[in-house]
Amino acid sequence: MLTNFAKIKEILAQSKTIAMVGLSPKENRPSNIVARYLMAAGYTIIPVNPGQGEILAEKCYPSLLEIPQAVDLVDIFRRPEEVGPVVDDAIQIGAKVVWMQEGIVNEEAALVARAAGLTVIMDRCLKIDHASLA
Repeated sequence: MLTNFAKIKEILAQSKTIAMVGLSPKENRPSNIVARYLMAAGYTIIPVNPGQGEILAEKCYPSLLEIPQAVDLVDIFRRPEEVGPVVDDAIQIGAKVVWMQEGIVNEEAALVARAAGLTVIMDRCLKIDHASLA
């Protein structure tokens, strides 16, 4: 598990476009709170949720594979057992980083991602890390 704060700070500085898998349209959900924070911090957020057409005034995509632009970081708000296919898609679209939010750990998916050259962060909140390192 990555807890090298210098590396996390570097990731936050280099990542401009973040696909958020499992982003909820509900304002009180952690994913929505994190997305709004990251948008206010200047990141481009791409919602990924097959049940939605638009979230936070941004076009929402049913999967990572349907996003028509480059993605630097994939932020995952899914149960640990649902992370594997998301990581496979993140590899396929050429993302550089897979970030599993607080409470999400999937060692098998992390191994697959690392083997493909992606940086993996698990069980950490992107918003909390950004706020503490910014």
